[in-house]
This record gives sequence, C-alpha cells and structure tokens, in this order.
Amino acid sequence: MKKFVLAFVSLAFLTVGPYVPAAAADWPSKPVKLIVAYGPGGGTDITARLLAQGLEKVTGKPFVVVNITGGAGWTGWAAIANANPDGYTIGYLNIPNMYMGYLDPRLKRAENIESFTLIMNHVVDPCVWTVRADSPYKTLKDLIGAIKKSPGKFSIATHGNGGDDHLAYLDMKRITGIEMNVIHNNSTALSRSQLLGGHVDILGANVSEVFQNHQSRDMIVLGVMDEKRSPFLPDVPTFKEHGYDAQWASTRGIGAPAGLPDAIVQSLTEALARVIESPEHQAKAKQLGLGLKVIPEAEYKITIKSYEQHIKTLMGW
Repeated sequence: MKKFVLAFVSLAFLTVGPYVPAAAADWPSKPVKLIVAYGPGGGTDITARLLAQGLEKVTGKPFVVVNITGGAGWTGWAAIANANPDGYTIGYLNIPNMYMGYLDPRLKRAENIESFTLIMNHVVDPCVWTVRADSPYKTLKDLIGAIKKSPGKFSIATHGNGGDDHLAYLDMKRITGIEMNVIHNNSTALSRSQLLGGHVDILGANVSEVFQNHQSRDMIVLGVMDEKRSPFLPDVPTFKEHGYDAQWASTRGIGAPAGLPDAIVQSLTEALARVIESPEHQAKAKQLGLGLKVIPEAEYKITIKSYEQHIKTLMGW
C-alpha cells in the first residue's frame, strides 16, 4: 500500500545570519494576513498562531491569523490563491485535505496546486483514533472487533469529506472491511465536543489535537497511524503494531498566491527558517504536540503531486 508519509528534511539548508528583508522586495512593510482554512482551536489554527508569534518577533511586523472556514477548507485556500501575490496574504495549505477540492472531477474547481506559490512544509501531524475515557473498548483490536460484529452501528467524527481523518477511515475500511457512520465536521473542536458529549463513538483526529486530552485522561487514544510511536504519545501503539498497515497524517505547509516574486519568497523563507530553528519555537511545538518536519519548496511540490493518483483511487475518482 502506498503510504502518506513525508520524510524529514533538515533546516540546515536554510541557516542564515541576522534577518534582513530583501531590498528589492522591502518585505514586510505592513501587517501580513495568515489565513487558516479551518476554525479556531484545531491543529492548524494552533500551529498558525504559534508561527505568527515568531514571525512577528523576527520581522517586526504583525502576522494576523484569519480563520476563513467553509467549502471543506477551499473557501480559505481559494482566498489565498486569489489574493494579490504581494507577500501580504499567505496561509496554511493542508495535505491531504486539499486534494478533495481540485481532484474531484465533479467539483470543477478553477484552483489547483498550481494556483499557489509553495514555500515549505512546516508540520506533519499523524492521524489517531480516540475514544472517551469511559469507552468499553480499551484497545484498537477490541474496537475493530466490535465494529465488525455490528456494521453501521458505530460512528466516527472526521474533519471534512476527503480530509486526512476521512481518508484514514477509508483506508481502514479497505484493510479490515469495517463499516461505520461518518460524521463530517468543519472543525476538530466540534468533533471533540461530539465525542465528549457521547454523540459519536470515535474521534478521528491528529496527535496535536488530542494528546493533551489523552494526558488528562478524558479521552483515550487507541492508535497512531505512523511508522513508529509518537514521542507525544509514547504509551500509544501504532496501528501497524496492531497489524493494520495504515499510515496517514495531516501536513501543514506555508503557501502564497502563484506568482509571488522571488525576492519575497526568499525573505519569507529566511524569516520562517529563523522562527522554526529557534529554541523557543521548537520547545513550544513540543509542548503542543507538533511534529516539525520541514520540506523546502521544490521537494514540497513534488511530494504533493506524487500522491494525487493514490487519493483518486481511494476516493473512487
């Protein structure tokens, strides 16, 4: 099975001295809008607000996080793609969630991955399956066995049709033959509330979105969809340890409208490198459960394009 896994790329190639904006670009000379295509409280929003704090310190200009929701994320991503390519509108691009909008032939969307200047990937956040602390299912195998015995009885909350949580479920359905009712929500915060309120049986989410709940024991993470255990959830087995070779993650990278001038790309890349390399950013990311995995511009695009056919197959396109 083709796995949705991204390799770590060192930031050494971006190491720079004191940050000096490129003279030709004079960027930034005013506040920069940082668009998040999802609501407050989710993993992308948390990541964006952490990055914005660092970028403001590095550049001396505010980076304002703006949540633009709807359209399974594409309302926000279209706002990035259709903005002026002047460096004052950037945003987070979420893979594999973005695939739904431009690969599904029924949607006939004008925008696609070529509508963006890809700057770099920032975070890779593996998928997890989580249950309430009072759930009778204490292991992933127990849960899968119960679902098999009662097809259609169990429900799972995911973040959007065609998003990473949904694709992870579809892959598990392919592997195990399970059938569940899928509840698609516009934010993981809502899905989390549904689980805690007893309205769904399972929450499909990402490590950063639930690891604090797991630590406080109001939710229990049953499995992580990664090659090895998460350092943030060392007591949680991988799906592979249970015999299910399913590996999925949400990747969060920085993009801008297509046509962003090279001088601004360079200035933004240098600013991002200084922030991500800083001990303060790395310590806070660890505290929030964010796995920092940077992929630079050229490799980032190649990685995104390489999974398109796999997603089409899984979604039946």
